[in-house]
Amino acid sequence: MQELIDQAQTIIKQNHLRWTKQRKMMITSVAQQPDRYFNIVEIDKYLRKQYPGLSHDTIYRNFKEFEKLGIVELRQHDDQMQVKYSCDTAHHHHFICDVCGRVQEIQMPSLDMQFFEKQLPGAKITGHRFELHGICASCQTKSLK
Repeated sequence: MQELIDQAQTIIKQNHLRWTKQRKMMITSVAQQPDRYFNIVEIDKYLRKQYPGLSHDTIYRNFKEFEKLGIVELRQHDDQMQVKYSCDTAHHHHFICDVCGRVQEIQMPSLDMQFFEKQLPGAKITGHRFELHGICASCQTKSLK
């Protein structure tokens, strides 16, 4: 975990941002379990207990900045914003367990964006996300016992 925190600190400083106690705590909260998404609301509540002057907007703004720097991944799920420490690979896809929340990176053949752009005249596709949801092998095994 410390390696992930140090990595994030380096990236933040290289991008001329201050490494504050609050930012360190935000990174630490997701680096503890880098293979799962956390609801930002939960992290927000925890951080604001530690730092009562820290605003909700500041937390979200920092996570958005961390996403731009490639430190975290954000996603919208069930009307809630979620965050996880970013994977090492640039473009990737996930399998997400609906029971334990564990995230596993999956390989997928490349998609032909021209195929989709033909269906959207005048549009330019700039990215995509692909997620599979289900129950991981570990949770499947636990439910059988």
